[in-house]
Amino acid sequence: MSILTSPRGKVEVVYCRRTESQDIYCIQNLIRKFTQKLFGRLNIIYLLEKANLAITLYNDKEEIMAQATFLDYPNWNVAKQDDWVSLFRELDSDIPCTPLNTLFMHLFVAVDEYSVGCCKEIIRTVFKAVPELHFIFLIVPSYMSLGSTLITVFDQVGNIPSLTYDEDFAVYICHRHSHYPQLHIRKARVEDHDDLMPIFMHQDTILKATYGEYFLAELIEAQDKDNHAVVCEVEGVAVGFMSVCSRVNMQLLHECFDLVLFHGFCVPHPDDVLELPQELSVQGSQDAELRSGSQDFQKILEEPQEPVTPEGRERESIQEKITEEAAIEELLPVVQSGTTSEIEDLGNPGQVLDTEDTNHCVSDMSSASISLPEETNYFRPIYMGASSAFCIQLFCIDEKHEARSLDFMDFVFSLFPDKNFCLISLPHLTPEFALIQNFVKIVPFNNCTVEQDLYVFHRAGLLKTINIRLANLSDTSGVENLVSTLMLNKSILEDLKQYNEARRDPDGTPLQAFVADVAEQIVGIAVIRNEMDIEYIRSHYNIEDFIYFSHHQHEEHGHLYHFALNPIFRHYTKFFLKEILRLGFKSCLYYPVYPASREGKFQSSYAHSLTSALHYLVPVRPRRQIVYPLEKLGINAPSKAVSKELLSYALNHTNRKLTLEPKITVNARIVVVGASSVGISFLETLAFCSHLKFSNLTLISTNGLPGKKLLDTEQRKFLASDHCFNDKDHALMSLCSWVNVVAGRMTAIDRAAKHVVVSQKEIVLYDHLILCTGQQYQVPCPTGADISQHLTNREIPNSSKQRYTGKVPCNHFILNDEEDCLKALTWIRNNSIITEGNVIVYGDTIDTYTTVETLLNLGIRGSCIHFVQPPPTSTITCINNYSVESAVEDALQAAGVTIYREALLAQWNEGQNPDPIHNACFTTPTKPFKLPCSIFFSFCEKNVDYETFKALNDACLVYDGRLVIDTNFHTNDIAIRAAGSLTKFSNRYYSNEWTHSSFSSKEVGFQLAAAMLSIFDPTLEPVTEPPADLDQLIPMYKGAKIQGGILPGSYHYLHIAKPAILTPLEVQMAQPDFGSEVVEQVIRKWELLPNTC
Repeated sequence: MSILTSPRGKVEVVYCRRTESQDIYCIQNLIRKFTQKLFGRLNIIYLLEKANLAITLYNDKEEIMAQATFLDYPNWNVAKQDDWVSLFRELDSDIPCTPLNTLFMHLFVAVDEYSVGCCKEIIRTVFKAVPELHFIFLIVPSYMSLGSTLITVFDQVGNIPSLTYDEDFAVYICHRHSHYPQLHIRKARVEDHDDLMPIFMHQDTILKATYGEYFLAELIEAQDKDNHAVVCEVEGVAVGFMSVCSRVNMQLLHECFDLVLFHGFCVPHPDDVLELPQELSVQGSQDAELRSGSQDFQKILEEPQEPVTPEGRERESIQEKITEEAAIEELLPVVQSGTTSEIEDLGNPGQVLDTEDTNHCVSDMSSASISLPEETNYFRPIYMGASSAFCIQLFCIDEKHEARSLDFMDFVFSLFPDKNFCLISLPHLTPEFALIQNFVKIVPFNNCTVEQDLYVFHRAGLLKTINIRLANLSDTSGVENLVSTLMLNKSILEDLKQYNEARRDPDGTPLQAFVADVAEQIVGIAVIRNEMDIEYIRSHYNIEDFIYFSHHQHEEHGHLYHFALNPIFRHYTKFFLKEILRLGFKSCLYYPVYPASREGKFQSSYAHSLTSALHYLVPVRPRRQIVYPLEKLGINAPSKAVSKELLSYALNHTNRKLTLEPKITVNARIVVVGASSVGISFLETLAFCSHLKFSNLTLISTNGLPGKKLLDTEQRKFLASDHCFNDKDHALMSLCSWVNVVAGRMTAIDRAAKHVVVSQKEIVLYDHLILCTGQQYQVPCPTGADISQHLTNREIPNSSKQRYTGKVPCNHFILNDEEDCLKALTWIRNNSIITEGNVIVYGDTIDTYTTVETLLNLGIRGSCIHFVQPPPTSTITCINNYSVESAVEDALQAAGVTIYREALLAQWNEGQNPDPIHNACFTTPTKPFKLPCSIFFSFCEKNVDYETFKALNDACLVYDGRLVIDTNFHTNDIAIRAAGSLTKFSNRYYSNEWTHSSFSSKEVGFQLAAAMLSIFDPTLEPVTEPPADLDQLIPMYKGAKIQGGILPGSYHYLHIAKPAILTPLEVQMAQPDFGSEVVEQVIRKWELLPNTC
């Protein structure tokens, strides 16, 4: 917010934001004839599509006051887009302009009365938004004057000719130091206390309350060779403070964090133990390969460096940092269930690490994983060398100057000439701040239970001489060194060779390779091709959420195949991507992530390597597709580019507009328990928030993420589907790119320590715990009735609420997910059940019918399948449609399947050892019976798993048949939310008939995520909790509840209904607003089921 005053004394409060498409009409109205003479006749939509940065000023009435557009190449065609640097350096050798520190103004419009103030405010905002920026150029025809507005911020530096016009153009420049200068950094003095204390007190009062009113003065006075305090000042006033210390608890860091990338923050020593024993796991062997690359990286630590960044030091500081990107990519499978502790022991105020008393936090690196490797199999090197790191203990800066936080780093590194790493640890929930965006987040070990995240910044990261250019043949050895430890290094090198030889693939697809070099050392490599399937992408993904497709030429769409960048320079990733677009004449880049189950099929010269740039791209939602009858449509069918079948993949994207667009990093540890449809929908919603980056999403699930395609699509499915997600949907989401997965079962919750115990041994820390375990089929508990006494159901005590505690027989199967189905299918095939086994299917749910159909489809004779239905617990059947039930029963009889009704399981093996089951005894309302059994499928009523119930109950969460929640998904613990069939609404709502089971699981998960986003998303209006006396109504969701599967007789069953309390179909049809019923009967079999929507 700024206050502008017009020449006539009128005052206007203005605000800055990124330009949006809805501003175009107002921008066009602000264009004058003078504007067109300065900038030319412009297509505003096209200009905004290609702009790197566009800023809009608006007032309290949302009226547009001014707008400016900036690109990374000059206008008026005075130079080629990819080759303007040398031309502008020739104008003035004292202006060291580079693509990193330069932008060009392509448009400026403003309300005339406030134009001068608006211009200065926009320029200041641009320099603040892009800390690396030092120069803004403006190019206008030489015969034109800038007018009274732009002349206040721009100075002429010379004239240059145009490439297309027969005239010269004047070049003007605007310097950073005139609007948002770099900060002056110096050693702190006690006299700075009075300037700094208001800044500290504005952020937090913890330090003052803990260490007294003059803790800051004492900290400044305590400076010595190991402890330093520095300040940044503006016009003689201290506006920021940083305390650094060279004493670092290296032993703690080595125990808690994977420091292989940085040689343990230690100087190399002959006694270092770096090799991995051969007997360790394959995972460990891969990590050992990465370790070899880290040795070159550490050569820099052998000799002290100069404090600041003179040219003479650049080659030394880069020479060894070539191969760590491999480790960054290989470390993705490491779960981030814990975070770091304080770097050194706390003693006095001079030893306090940066905690919640600053306005900062969180890194912008998010690493996801797909497994939880055993910690005992992970080799940890032993470093004997001296520490090469110092830590930031305390940091605070005025919000007005926060964007210049990195200015501290040059000075603090000069205080420790023998140190190469700067460390800082921060609590997870501290809001993100500018300084940390330049640091690299360190991956903790699986068993790390420390409450803070650790970040590192290398001395070489201060270098500003990074240069992105097209690769050439001489770069091959440098690229080989960079990617030597990558899994797909051969693919990268083959693509580089192909580019150097032909500039295109054998099939003619244009190919480009770019390298990043610093001081003549290769520190990054990227390979792109023209996106040849852009029509397919447009039709299958919502890319038009991010671009106006019609304003991008076909050749401007690029496909990112490889991207590797030394992690020391990871904060230049977006710059690297921006330069790829500029030098490659592209406007968009696309990066696919294929399903992990098909990864092995892409190990070719065209394979995609993993990329740490993934977290600087935005995920693109897939579009629902129409299934076209191509043969019937003939010439009216869509083109093959749209209708062709490709392997499903998740699409990630960036474009010119996003290259300078910041993302808000959320480092809060959000742990989801249960891979149910609710949990997957919740994670999907968070992962696809393009302006947010959730770096600590964790899923705890027995079998990990679903969607592994364990059963072929052409096979019958044992279980019915809720049609929320299928295998293709999971491939299109690629949640494994964003979510850490812990395979196991939740066995306990420690609410005080805020951690979940997994499989009784692993600990997963959380800040927000989301419980979505749902309900599962349970092992039935036999009544124990002796059928030789001819007992009936009426004579047997009700045991439906009893839990089976004995050993589960090896041939007893309960099917809750695809993993269970695969195990059952494998057991059937390995034990000759198809040819000679007897199968008992016990239960009366829709899954029993789909399972019987699957068994018949596998080739098991109907006479060998015994369909046993327990006594009904409700008057409503699972299908709730007499016509359908009759058709299905006819199909069962025709197949020879025997149906037993109202039968209770009495015994296995007549009360003897039940493992394995050879026969099963049942009682009925009339007489008992015994069936031979080779395999037993149980589909008794679903319930909350006992281990889950015990964990909830032991944690003192309110449980009343189900976990009790309020209308905002809260349990009685504010940090724990729950949703899905696990839950019920509190009795105070008087709505026991309505639960989340009554609604679409996908919609419930989306609403759960929406409730959480209000906490993290600053663009959303804060949600206020309603007063208790007004919180009386439960939410009603509108999404359809769907159930479907293949029933006996190969009937494809699909039931779609609006959320409602279950009632018999006959009762529903008797209602006056039921609607019409459409029934089609063919050969006395029901083909089209009644519409109950």
